[in-house]
Amino acid sequence: MAKACPTPQPLRMVIGTLVLLTLLFMMTFLGRFVFPPLFPTMSDDIHLGPGQAGSLFLLAAIAAWVGSLGAGLVSSRINHRGTLLVSVFGFAAALLGAYFANSVWAFRAVFIVLGLCFGLHLPSSVATITATVRREDWGRALSIQQLGPPAGLVAAPLIAVAILHWFSWPTVLISVAVLTAVVGLAFWLFTGGVGAFPGDPPSPSMVKPVLANRSFWVMILVFTLGMGAQVGVYTMLPLYLTTERDMTTSTANTLLGLANIAPLVTAFFSGWVTSRIGEKRAIGIFVFLTGIVTVLVGVLSGVALTICVVLMAALAVCILPPAFAALSRIVQPTYRSLATALGPPTAFVFGGGLLPTGLGYLGQATSFSLGIIVTGAVITIGSCAAFLLHLLTDLEEGC
Repeated sequence: MAKACPTPQPLRMVIGTLVLLTLLFMMTFLGRFVFPPLFPTMSDDIHLGPGQAGSLFLLAAIAAWVGSLGAGLVSSRINHRGTLLVSVFGFAAALLGAYFANSVWAFRAVFIVLGLCFGLHLPSSVATITATVRREDWGRALSIQQLGPPAGLVAAPLIAVAILHWFSWPTVLISVAVLTAVVGLAFWLFTGGVGAFPGDPPSPSMVKPVLANRSFWVMILVFTLGMGAQVGVYTMLPLYLTTERDMTTSTANTLLGLANIAPLVTAFFSGWVTSRIGEKRAIGIFVFLTGIVTVLVGVLSGVALTICVVLMAALAVCILPPAFAALSRIVQPTYRSLATALGPPTAFVFGGGLLPTGLGYLGQATSFSLGIIVTGAVITIGSCAAFLLHLLTDLEEGC
């Protein structure tokens, strides 16, 4: 028996729903990336070194991958709506636990829970948006959703700077936990039955066609490159700027917060470009430019470094709207949530987990600068992969 799917609507008809979904997505980033601005302060209290700080995000990335594997099983039982609610309230609970944590091991447990909740969130978020919004509006709808990461990355350091001026770092965590719970409650109360359709549990018969699709593996590479710049490098920037570029903690955090204001504009620009030149060209152009600027972040200092930090944030976010739109076109709708559950979380293990861990230990051994330069070079070369994608033009009905 076919599952009941929502009727896709023009973007303007569901803009309120999309805003709340974007806020949920924002909290999954704010809840994790409020920690990097706190690392310089936390390190004295819990003896957290740069390598250990990076490894926390590796644990979260692996946990996100595990969570994504189980996302279809969860959403098949409690619908995508229920999965989104479990995810956001799970984030709030984990951050509340972090308030009481006083050791590296306790924070490892917190990051595992945060990763699991993110793994549950992303497949249901993309499946809900692409089922709710009509196909021709996907680029713009997903560009709005992709305001979530930069908004979270803007808020994280600015919240940290504001609260640390008066209180200690645990107060920052409890404040974000409360805010996360409030956003989850708003989604629950004001979105009716949005997302109230089931996902598809993973099975060998469904997984095999996805894994056999060459474009699926190309998309993993694309997401790895995009997340590597937007998340992986960003995670270590506070330590890089304070230890190798002589910035104070407050100045570094303020710069990172202000730098991520630009993506709130460029994410819309990315959606506009994607709708005009197509997903493949948009991905190739934005990945290439992001790689060049990332190299410059590792090379420059002073005002030029400040400008490049802003440009890197502005360009990295532009990769994800066309990437998610392309991911929704490499498979038929029946496999869409599964492809989303497997692809981006796998990429996050590399770009958002292994990369900051490597940068952290490289920063201890030699320099953060070298790691950032190599990362930028890899991203630049990897831009060519976009043109290996095969996108479907005839999509079946369904969600």
